[in-house]
Amino acid sequence: MPTIDVLDSTIHYEDHGSGATVVFLHGNPSSSHTWRKVLPLVGAGRLIAPDLIGMGRSGKPVSDYRFADHARYLEAFFDALGLDEVVLVGHDWGGSLAFDWAARNPDRVRGLAFFETIVRPIASNELSEQARARAAKLRTAEGESLVLDSHFLIDTAYTGGVLNPLGEEELNLYRAPYPSRESRRPLLNWTRSLPIDGDPADVTARVGAYGTWLARSQDVPKLLLTFDSSPTLLITPEVAAWCKDNIAGLQIEHCGPAGHHASEDQPETIAAAISRWLDQQNLRQTAPDGSSI
Repeated sequence: MPTIDVLDSTIHYEDHGSGATVVFLHGNPSSSHTWRKVLPLVGAGRLIAPDLIGMGRSGKPVSDYRFADHARYLEAFFDALGLDEVVLVGHDWGGSLAFDWAARNPDRVRGLAFFETIVRPIASNELSEQARARAAKLRTAEGESLVLDSHFLIDTAYTGGVLNPLGEEELNLYRAPYPSRESRRPLLNWTRSLPIDGDPADVTARVGAYGTWLARSQDVPKLLLTFDSSPTLLITPEVAAWCKDNIAGLQIEHCGPAGHHASEDQPETIAAAISRWLDQQNLRQTAPDGSSI
């Protein structure tokens, strides 16, 4: 699969089909591998799924791997490929990066589909006791050792963060890009970036900024996919109701039971919902010269 030079490193990406461009952005502790069962079912279009910098098969430069770093490399990736008039599909931090890019490049985005992502800063009292304890632990020295010295994040994500735990063979595919302590640092830094009670301040500010754009961009169609049956979900019924009231141009579609890493539990349903929405919103149409319209 192709790799492209971006800034001082490289970005690996999946690139399938032709026509209007749809970019799929993964979250933590994942890679473009998370879309392997979704992309073949979405249908027509140029479907692109990059690995975020430091993740998957992308380069691993010396970096702090903060939100702003990921956003900078992602923007350079879009520019390197000359991507305009795109539809973005984001999960987890991939959704946040999609919102952030769209808010800063409003003339280049045609639509946004998202699920299990950060739509607003989080108050600690909105989290379950278990989630609060986990988030706090991962910000300690003990949590740092747990993440950097083992495959803790991947193993818990794909056994506890899904309704159908993955076997060793599939887990190894997710583990493979992270063979060493330092290779896992991007995963750790993502866990510490969740904007809880205003901390970290830089991420809270980015989320607030794209929240303003989400509330005002009525002309950009948006699709929220929701799920149930899992205590690990970020988009609870209460958050979904908030989205309905605070995100312009929003359509919500419920996709059944799934864990946070829903593309493992419901790939067919996710692909079908995105495909229907693309057609309903005419987001697959292209001009005679091949550009999106």
